[in-house]
Amino acid sequence: MSDHVEPQRRRAPRQSERIHLDPFVAIGGDTSPRDQRDLMERPFFSLSKSPRTKPILYKASDIEVQVFGMPEHGMATIWDADVLIWAASQIVRAENLGLVTSRFFRFTPYQLLRGVGRPTGNQQYLLLKAALARLQSTVIATTIRNGEHWRQFSWINEWEEMSTRAGRVEGMEFVLPEWFYSSVIDRSLVLTIDPAYFRLTGGIERWLYRVARKHAGHQRDGWLFEFAHLHAKSGSLARVSDFAFDIRRIAARQRLPGYSLLIEHDGRTELLRIMPIDSSTVPVNNTVNRLGRSGANGIGRSGAALFIESNRESNSSLSLSRALASNGAGASRRRAP
Repeated sequence: MSDHVEPQRRRAPRQSERIHLDPFVAIGGDTSPRDQRDLMERPFFSLSKSPRTKPILYKASDIEVQVFGMPEHGMATIWDADVLIWAASQIVRAENLGLVTSRFFRFTPYQLLRGVGRPTGNQQYLLLKAALARLQSTVIATTIRNGEHWRQFSWINEWEEMSTRAGRVEGMEFVLPEWFYSSVIDRSLVLTIDPAYFRLTGGIERWLYRVARKHAGHQRDGWLFEFAHLHAKSGSLARVSDFAFDIRRIAARQRLPGYSLLIEHDGRTELLRIMPIDSSTVPVNNTVNRLGRSGANGIGRSGAALFIESNRESNSSLSLSRALASNGAGASRRRAP
């Protein structure tokens, strides 16, 4: 296979998927936040609020992930991923209540913003629209749950805001990709996370919590990571030395909800042990090893990642951006009936 997955060119304008889908109307009230395992384990998002267009190219054993951000909006960030966490939480709660769900969501901005612990003012609404634009324009290609074949999609296929004749927004709609929706319907691929996650402000800090929840879970001895492996696993653009400094600072602050971070050394190798400290999250359903270690050299055995970035890859991202220009990232807007 070539270095990059070539985008599929659209020969004609595509009809809205919503024509063929029944809408799922978001449920009110508090919902336990749920996260999708693959998104917690692999580098799917930018960890910086600065616009990123340099691609993520990740390979671990037979798993590959490629993420491309468009110049107009940049790559979807780990803060934008809150939208997907909210959607997964809504789907799981609805399924638990015996309701029929769909990839086609109908909701109010107030519901979503409250669900991820954010204020509900106009500024947050504008930030939400920017997040939806990045989620729609970011292109992902991966072999996860697809064998040797590649699957290409965006985090949101399409979105739209509904307004009154006076211009007041009364609701929003979006359509999730089948890859994400089917993984949420499969309960073994979803984990409950601590609501305090939404109060974490740093990109690496948020990413590290998701790694902790996915790998360490409630194992008594936690999970041990080499710093070099964590850097590879994150997809961060920071230098290894700067990334290590951030990890040490996060460990010193001890702000990850439900986990304690310990710095250890094995000769010259610096390691981070992630230890569970309470039971605020739901236990992992599948059997896990009592002690785990992930190292930068253990690619086949422990699922360690190889992350490669180069100027050549960045240029390929620009080519992909141009090829997908017809996809667009701006939402359509219509008046509410």
